[in-house]
Amino acid sequence: MGLFQSHGRGRGTGREARLSGRRIIVHSLDHARAAIAAAAALDVPVMLASANGAGGYAGPLWFKALIEAATIDHPDVAVTAVLDCGDEAGTVLGALRAGIKRVRFTGAAPARERLAAIAAQLDATIESSEVEAALDLLDVAELEAACRAFLGGNKASG
Repeated sequence: MGLFQSHGRGRGTGREARLSGRRIIVHSLDHARAAIAAAAALDVPVMLASANGAGGYAGPLWFKALIEAATIDHPDVAVTAVLDCGDEAGTVLGALRAGIKRVRFTGAAPARERLAAIAAQLDATIESSEVEAALDLLDVAELEAACRAFLGGNKASG
């Protein structure tokens, strides 16, 4: 398995985009590229999220490199990237140090409050465990078509 290839782990649920919490969960560079290509075709922003806990097993630098590589072909698409760090506060700190601006943390509220204060100093955001509708691309065969169908409802919210 290469650096940007799908790993098959972590089922479940750049630039800032406003999508009311809708997101596409990506597991590989191909997933991220398909989501961004669909967003470009529809002229809508896109929110790309890692799989649950990916910050811990794949790492913040992997996710940052994946997003940077995926956005090259469509630099005008507004992309929000969210790295899921599970309940690992240390991984959240590593993500913030790496320059990731949006991180999901499912740990205890006191830790989340401390992490949010640190994130605010870095102009970053810590999400809580509540996640709205998402398209998980793990087992999807027609990536771009699925992303277009999912993002089609966001056209008016861009």
